[in-house]
Amino acid sequence: MPSTFFGLDIGTSGLHTYQAALNTTAHNITNTRTEGYSRQQVNRQAKDPIAIAQRYGMVGTGVTANKISQVRDEYYDLKYRSANTVNGEYETRSYYLNNIQNFLNEIKDGGFNTNFKNLFNGMSEVEKNPTSKSARAQMVNQAYALTEYFNNVSENLKNTQNEVNFAIKNTVDTINSYGDQIATLTKQINMVEVSGGFANDLRDQRNLLVDKLSELTSVSVKEEKIGEALDGKLAGVTHYTVKINGGYLVNNYRANKLDVVPRDYISNINDVEGLYDVTWSDGQGFSAHNSHLGGKLGALFEMRDGNNMASLRCHVKEASEGDTEITLEDTNINSIEEMNFPPRGRIQLGSEEYEYTGFDVKIEKDEDTGKDKYKYIFKLKEDKPITKDISEDSKVVAKIGEQVNFKGIPYYLDQLNTFVRKFSKEFNEVHKTGVDLDGNQGEDFFNGIDKTTGENYKFKVPGTEDESGNEITEFSSDDETYYRLVAHNYSVTRTFKENPSLIAAASTISEGIENTDVMKKLESLQRDRTMFDHGKPEEFYQSLTSDIGVGAKTAETFAKNQDMMVKAINNQRLSISGVDSDEEAMDLVKFRNCYNLSAKVITVMNEIYNKLINEMAV
Repeated sequence: MPSTFFGLDIGTSGLHTYQAALNTTAHNITNTRTEGYSRQQVNRQAKDPIAIAQRYGMVGTGVTANKISQVRDEYYDLKYRSANTVNGEYETRSYYLNNIQNFLNEIKDGGFNTNFKNLFNGMSEVEKNPTSKSARAQMVNQAYALTEYFNNVSENLKNTQNEVNFAIKNTVDTINSYGDQIATLTKQINMVEVSGGFANDLRDQRNLLVDKLSELTSVSVKEEKIGEALDGKLAGVTHYTVKINGGYLVNNYRANKLDVVPRDYISNINDVEGLYDVTWSDGQGFSAHNSHLGGKLGALFEMRDGNNMASLRCHVKEASEGDTEITLEDTNINSIEEMNFPPRGRIQLGSEEYEYTGFDVKIEKDEDTGKDKYKYIFKLKEDKPITKDISEDSKVVAKIGEQVNFKGIPYYLDQLNTFVRKFSKEFNEVHKTGVDLDGNQGEDFFNGIDKTTGENYKFKVPGTEDESGNEITEFSSDDETYYRLVAHNYSVTRTFKENPSLIAAASTISEGIENTDVMKKLESLQRDRTMFDHGKPEEFYQSLTSDIGVGAKTAETFAKNQDMMVKAINNQRLSISGVDSDEEAMDLVKFRNCYNLSAKVITVMNEIYNKLINEMAV
């Protein structure tokens, strides 16, 4: 049986409920422009009725606010984060590929085409007047301009690689910071909700951090409710995890860390020193080059390490425990122009990694194709030999560095190396068939500078004859071969700058110094279509610039499209969880009226009780 004053209780329940609704609406309005905020609403329901001893049975007891809930759709959260990861990846690709394109472009004077043509124009002047020292000096200066062009492009690419490497560290630091914040918020949320509360604003903060994290890398989020007294944990709380790259960044209240460790070795002859490897602090495996990483971090690793799958790789045929040498045959690299692994570094045999201090190369002819086949003998550190026997049946793969299926900075540096090595080798071999103005045999015209000694190389060329007349079929990493020549140290042999008369324009001067048959052969190299697979030297470089142009444009287009997709998905998400000021204004009016009516109920009930108690007293 309800109290005589039961009507006041019903009216009071309305006051309390609609006061909460008005406060929540005010909270929504003040957070209309708050990033990551989700609209909240008061869930209302009729209070439990009570039974009375009357014919009509049960009587309602008013209204109650049982929960202040977020209006949020997890499907759109998942969709947004997936799209945001792709967007972060393409934005990063677009930025750095456009930088590389600017380094290789031919928009202004001083690019490859200009310098390359100037070199051959200078050679033409020497052909016209072979005795002119001024024409010879001009040719040397044009050659220097060409080598300096390659030096500058290489320097810019290396600086960009260093910049990308630094960006990887900053991105990892940001990921770690997000992980710490998410773990802290998860603990705060459970502390609020274990007692029956709803930590909506804290959940918004956590979701916003996960949204930002999704731009940096692909994320997988899971939240599970923990059953009552499950595993000794408190009832009413949840277990929240965030995984990236297959490992736990956040495991409920504990945030894992990603560590960046500078390498004490290089994987590519072009790499700058101190590139970062990333590992989990708790020992979980972290792979920087898999499809699960994604986002800005994945794109940064692609850009820094992308070699278009060109790193050394093959199956090991045989090795024995205790060996300090490993022989590799049938590799994917069979020319000195394509050798871009370092002279000293690390080689991985299956799951084991070893340090090598140098290598020897033996060149054989393929019986079927007649092409060169390179056999590599890598020399391991004496105190760290092979730890177990390897047979061909075990299918152990040997590799130096990762094979990254992307055309990043290492790829373009490799292509520059290929050009300067092939072109210089062909040019030098022709030049050495001639004699200078004094009748001395021609020397290597294009050269490199040894960074240790500061001197030019004396090239040993496999496939040619040595001083004894024997064909050179072997060389080592210590020999001065074209392997040592890279775009970064590319130059003209110093003696030509000091004395342009050393240019060998003729095969002999016995018939007069006006002979220029060697210079004509050198000029014909500009039109040589057999030097490169792409055709003439200019066409090789045009193919390279076209390659980066297509890559940059594709990344830019995808970035724009993906950005529009992210915005479209976010608009769909905001249509559900966002705050609409017009709707909230209508809710204010609606809840105010409900509050006023509840107050009116109390006023009316007060009049009734006054009549009953005061005016009907006897």
